[in-house]
Amino acid sequence: MSNERNHAGPFRSVTRRDALGVLSAGAVAAAIPTIAFAQSRTITIGYVSPETGPLAEFGEADGYVIAAMRKHFAGGLAIGGKKYPVNVIVKDSQSSSNRAGEVASELILKDKVDLMLVSSTPETTNPVSDQCELNGVPCIATVAPWQPWFFTRHGDPAKGFDWTYLFFWGLEDLIPIFMAMWSQVSTDKVVGGLFPNDGDGNAWGDAKLGFPNYIDPKGYKMIDPGRYQDLTSDFSAQVNAYKQAGAQILTGVPIPPDFKTFWTQAAQQGYKPKVATIGKALLFPSAIEALGNDGFGLASEVWWSPSHPFRSSLTGQTSAELAHAYESSTGKQWTQPLGFAHALFEVAAGVLRRAHDLDSKASVRDAILAVDVPTIIGRVKWGSGPVKNVAKTPLVGGQWQRGKRFKYDLVIVENHEAHEIAVQGKLQPIA
Repeated sequence: MSNERNHAGPFRSVTRRDALGVLSAGAVAAAIPTIAFAQSRTITIGYVSPETGPLAEFGEADGYVIAAMRKHFAGGLAIGGKKYPVNVIVKDSQSSSNRAGEVASELILKDKVDLMLVSSTPETTNPVSDQCELNGVPCIATVAPWQPWFFTRHGDPAKGFDWTYLFFWGLEDLIPIFMAMWSQVSTDKVVGGLFPNDGDGNAWGDAKLGFPNYIDPKGYKMIDPGRYQDLTSDFSAQVNAYKQAGAQILTGVPIPPDFKTFWTQAAQQGYKPKVATIGKALLFPSAIEALGNDGFGLASEVWWSPSHPFRSSLTGQTSAELAHAYESSTGKQWTQPLGFAHALFEVAAGVLRRAHDLDSKASVRDAILAVDVPTIIGRVKWGSGPVKNVAKTPLVGGQWQRGKRFKYDLVIVENHEAHEIAVQGKLQPIA
């Protein structure tokens, strides 16, 4: 079964007879933009994310966002006095790097996309970005730390890439936030590193790019048992290593099902740290709820939440309003990728409006570097990042504590790198 979904809006062509009929009725002003719309070609946007497979939580809100964007662009996108129909074609990477590359190639060669959007982990963003770089198609990626997105693709900081761009944060932002959360609880400063053999895990555990380079000078000791394969079923080696070292802090970047397996086995084998700051696996309410009552006190990075003080440049919604609308529509708790999926289309609209020639992919590409958009996840603007292809976004730290409306609430407990996002509480040690 195909996972492709074509989200073309219901655009009706206007004939000469239609236009003349309106003009004869004296509605000249109303007819002019309608004629301009009829003469405009369709803008095709490709969108790739993991909607199924072990990374499916990253794409959980995609259906809601795509439906909202289809409705928003139903009247076309206004560019230079014309209205352009917008066609969004969605592809599921199925949480597979190979599949991500395949569907990106289809979007480029078969669907002739004008602009590619891709989200969620290097396993999806990197192969899609590589296909765009190879074929000369402008691409905007997000929800992947910039180091595994850039260096795993053999990026040269002096040159960068020609066609592919990313907005998100980096390990230089995340690691100090995790360390600041660790400092809120008294520990022995021994850290267990749970790093898989994938783009994120290899970057997070790297001696120069990752945790060791940051935490060793601060007096922390990293216990790294080595890389494991995604979807492994036995974490006894990791658990034993952490127990023997007395690691009271746990960190890492496992996929959601792997952390559930690890956390269950850790409890069975008598390992329970005082603090656990886990990337990727602990971002989502569904992943936390899958742990039953064992999710309380777990912590993670927070890239977007209802309390972020930002507003959509497309719909005018605040972060709180977007989260509430999602919860009311789906019956599910808000999730962090919701804000970034929405922001991708804000940035896309900003880029397309700034392109001097929509028929020139180079013109669309160049507009990415010129864009400056106040989005629902914060301002997105290239030009001041660590490399030319990266725009940084704000990051804070949060902990899953007992919820009010839902079982768990993600409470912001650390904001030293983004003071505009308010702290809601303090980190509590795992009971």
